[in-house]
Amino acid sequence: MNWIKTFLLMGIMTAIIMLVGELVGGRQGMIFAFVIAGAMNFVSYWYSDKIVLAMYRARPVSESEEPELYRMIENLTRQAGLPMPKLYMMEMDVPNAFATGRDPNHAAVAVTTGLMRILDKSEVEGVIAHELAHVKNRDILIGTIAATMAGAIMMIARMAQFAAIFGGGRNDENDRGGIGLIVAAIVAPIAALMVQMAISRSREYGADATGAEISGKPLNLANALLKLERGNEAIPADVQPATAHMFIVNPLHGGIGSLFSTHPPIPARVERLRAMAEQPKTYQSRENWTE
Repeated sequence: MNWIKTFLLMGIMTAIIMLVGELVGGRQGMIFAFVIAGAMNFVSYWYSDKIVLAMYRARPVSESEEPELYRMIENLTRQAGLPMPKLYMMEMDVPNAFATGRDPNHAAVAVTTGLMRILDKSEVEGVIAHELAHVKNRDILIGTIAATMAGAIMMIARMAQFAAIFGGGRNDENDRGGIGLIVAAIVAPIAALMVQMAISRSREYGADATGAEISGKPLNLANALLKLERGNEAIPADVQPATAHMFIVNPLHGGIGSLFSTHPPIPARVERLRAMAEQPKTYQSRENWTE
């Protein structure tokens, strides 16, 4: 099913890019946009994880640097039946995390230094379990491709916006050039964000549930989410809107970041996790998984 979603997403993003190209440059613009979209599909499939990690200057972390964190991840991956992912650290005060990669054998988990500062061990475990759940549920490819393609669409839309300001675009009998540029500049980034929103909300609930099953401790993640939400509200995040859906909590607040939120409300997620914790028959046997 996730393969279908991935190719559907690629098709939607390609269509949006081609629409922008057609509006900006007519048939030639559409052909050029199709070539660009094809190249972006190739790059996003094979290299989108490296692009996103480089975007946030995430550095690989060795076992000798973070032995306790490594042991925690090893325990969780063993219980989840997953290979050990690569671990990255982002030098950011805002507390957050994400997983990326095209499949479980090429997965990476990135956490911020801010997250490591404000969460205790049990809460970090809950966050890591959530990110491993994205890997297990094979959410990471579609999420990373969405980030790369949406970023490309926003870049093309900005170019269209500048072209409209400085009088670019085609001019036919209906003077569609200027109107098309304005529409492209406004609609394209909104369309990209709407695609992200469509794929992200349900998968966050799914990752919460799977993460709770992996760790056996739903309240660890519930407590972490509450702290992370407060931290992200207090500290401005230097995050690209196209990648916001990848993080465990929405790093953007206010303006378009709130209007097109890619995450379910934290209270709703916490409520579900607390309800799961009240089912002892499901979780009691897993209490010592990561001790």
